[in-house]
Amino acid sequence: MKELGIISSLLINRFSPNGAYLALRDGDEVLLPQGYLKGDEKEGEEIEVFIYTDSEDRPVAVTQRPVAIEGEFAVMEVKEMTKFGAFMDWGLPKDLFVPKSEIGKPMEEGGKYLIRVCIDHRTNRLIGVSKYEDFLMTDTQGFHQGDEVDALVFDQTDLGFKVLIEGKFEGLIYKNEIFKRIELGDKFKAYIKKVREDGKLDLIITAPGREKYDEGAQRILDTLSKHSFLPLHDKSSPEEIKGVLGMSKKHFKQSIGQLYKDRKIILLPDGISLA
Repeated sequence: MKELGIISSLLINRFSPNGAYLALRDGDEVLLPQGYLKGDEKEGEEIEVFIYTDSEDRPVAVTQRPVAIEGEFAVMEVKEMTKFGAFMDWGLPKDLFVPKSEIGKPMEEGGKYLIRVCIDHRTNRLIGVSKYEDFLMTDTQGFHQGDEVDALVFDQTDLGFKVLIEGKFEGLIYKNEIFKRIELGDKFKAYIKKVREDGKLDLIITAPGREKYDEGAQRILDTLSKHSFLPLHDKSSPEEIKGVLGMSKKHFKQSIGQLYKDRKIILLPDGISLA
């Protein structure tokens, strides 16, 4: 079945008490259960669905989208561990099964792990794979310092947080360069700090150069627009600044210097306010 594991737009062939039967490209049909119908659908109408297999390994269509489709990565939480493998929460009624043979680092219930959705061609079922290294690319020559990338946080180490970059590459954000709360599964824009010899990438969260100051200045303005006054100044501790604005003291001082020069804020003995 070509539609297994992906989002497809399929035509409604017919209706039954169980739901609507949708036409597949190979001539077969797949059931969209009654619970996913609004009630005003018609035969011949096109509907967007995701197809996987139910608890009895029968193909079934749903209008829900899982956190990842076939060939994609996502950080998922373990709902249940068994001697055969792990069942992951991926946003659908039936959990995604990660066979024991496809588990990399040890997993435990309630933990969050990077999982790739794959098709097990022996059983024609969707499974999860936590051995993510097998799918990553190592040729990072196309990246350059300062490039903006999409980052997905998937693991924490003594050095910092491992991130998946553009869904294909591995990177690291060092903990001493993080000035906001980060959790596994977070997605955000990050910037290439260094391309390492082993092909992996070091990242920073704050944009380098002028963009960094502009980003910090805008964050301060946004906060001031809500509170009118901030009890932060050049004598404030790095911890206070990080707790309120999520930035380093150096970044804060550079940003308020820019805002003061542009006459957008007023510097007071005990803090700052909008001009």
